[in-house]
Amino acid sequence: MFKPTSHYARPVYIVDGLRTPQLKARGKPGPFSASDLAMQACRALMARQTFAPTAFDEVVTGCVMPSPDEANISRIIALRMGCGDAVPAYTVQRNCGSGLQSIDNAALDIASGRCDLVLAGGTEAMSRAPLLFNRRMVEWLADWSSAKTAGAKAKTLLQFRLGYLAPIIALINGLSDPIVNLSMGQTAEKVAYHFGITRTEMDLYSVESHQRLTAAQKNGTLAEEITPIFDTAGKYYEFDDGVRSDSTVEKLAQLKPFFDKPFGLVTAGNSSQITDGAAFVILASAEAIERYQLPVLGRLVDVVWKALDPSEMGLGPVYASTALLKQQDLSKDEIDYWEINEAFAAQVLGCLAAWNDADFCKKYLGLKSAFGQLDRARLNVDGGAIAIGHPVGTSGARLVLHMLHVLKRNGAKRGIATMCIGGGQGGAALIEI
Repeated sequence: MFKPTSHYARPVYIVDGLRTPQLKARGKPGPFSASDLAMQACRALMARQTFAPTAFDEVVTGCVMPSPDEANISRIIALRMGCGDAVPAYTVQRNCGSGLQSIDNAALDIASGRCDLVLAGGTEAMSRAPLLFNRRMVEWLADWSSAKTAGAKAKTLLQFRLGYLAPIIALINGLSDPIVNLSMGQTAEKVAYHFGITRTEMDLYSVESHQRLTAAQKNGTLAEEITPIFDTAGKYYEFDDGVRSDSTVEKLAQLKPFFDKPFGLVTAGNSSQITDGAAFVILASAEAIERYQLPVLGRLVDVVWKALDPSEMGLGPVYASTALLKQQDLSKDEIDYWEINEAFAAQVLGCLAAWNDADFCKKYLGLKSAFGQLDRARLNVDGGAIAIGHPVGTSGARLVLHMLHVLKRNGAKRGIATMCIGGGQGGAALIEI
């Protein structure tokens, strides 16, 4: 059934998966915590299985910003969904690659024989990223706490300044690179400059992303991978709600640069959206499939991670995917479909440009000539994070899940799901059905 090429000691299968709708952050905390989102996805996923949650050997979850009371959020998810006290769980964090990292970890445990059945995925409630006290406020609070007498308290109170209340926005800090002192958007500006990508090209690409997601929603294409969810007030969420079906290049052209004012090219309109969402898949060995009579969505053949200059982190998919193909002795023409996470339009277009640049491919990828152009008709066929959103801990798992369904409905065999990662990394997964 499957091409045997793999670096896993034994085959790793994906038997099922679900995700929540991706809900756009709208300036205040969203209705779901990260564990709530995970629970909604996992509860619906488990309702259609032939085994109980206690059958899992482990639960692995990618999450970048769990709330303060969800430190090892994976264990909380496992216990809430009924895995019981005996099923271990742990959380992984590789920035934007966290959801893919969870799947990779699960696959390695199955391949090694340590596990037979693993729940893996990612969850993120970016709208609930915390506001933090700045250092001056923290020091003042420490002084206040250590002041024991009324006089010492009064003296400390007189030292207080309103400026101490200025918060640190954790989301902004988290989406910045402290090594190169650039925000993720500024790294996208660098990629655009490197390859001469224009603002119009970025906006055109972004409109296409919205159009493709709109078409997928109208056609019911995503129904198999999304489970509707309900909040505590009974409100119903059934689709990715950040999509703008009326998006046009003319409308996007009116937006001002966001990351490099006033002369930059990257705007809120040609960037991924700040979003809440969760996605999980069930990975299994051949033994588990036989034991529980499970269907098979596909096989995870391999995952490759690569690193690069953090200031051009958006090119991570180029490094990881090229290495993956080399490792598997495959050409790009043997890949039927591609999913490249749309952190920014500039970043995806930059990857396409890099692959088509002979000098870049020789210098950085070790190729003898240009990798070549990807067929845009087989790339992000149902839109990407510009329209869907990019909950950072979730996206890697969403890409894998979606690729499985893309291959299935098109009668195709092989796909790559890949993404850039803040800090200068890239991850790529090869999937076959």
